[in-house]
Amino acid sequence: MASFFLENQHLIYIVILSILLGIEVISNVPAILHTPLMSGANAIHGVVIIGAIIVMGHAHSDDYLALILGFLAVLLGTLNVVGGFVVTNRMLAMFKKKKG
Repeated sequence: MASFFLENQHLIYIVILSILLGIEVISNVPAILHTPLMSGANAIHGVVIIGAIIVMGHAHSDDYLALILGFLAVLLGTLNVVGGFVVTNRMLAMFKKKKG
């Protein structure tokens, strides 16, 4: 296990820095930009879902870790896309004219 971390130390640093940068960027987004960013996030998560399906398709049937992680990626990506569309729809409904 320790050899894995030593061999992939640079990749682990990149992931950690990406997480910290993402938190910093997202926390400074003004409220008016949330709807366009949600639409962009939906498109990105659509790509994540397709990538996870491809990874699951190429995984060996006895590689349970790849299958479980792929399934979780599909599930969470789908939830994020659906939730993003629900939030975007509700925000856009606020700007529609009221009937009557």
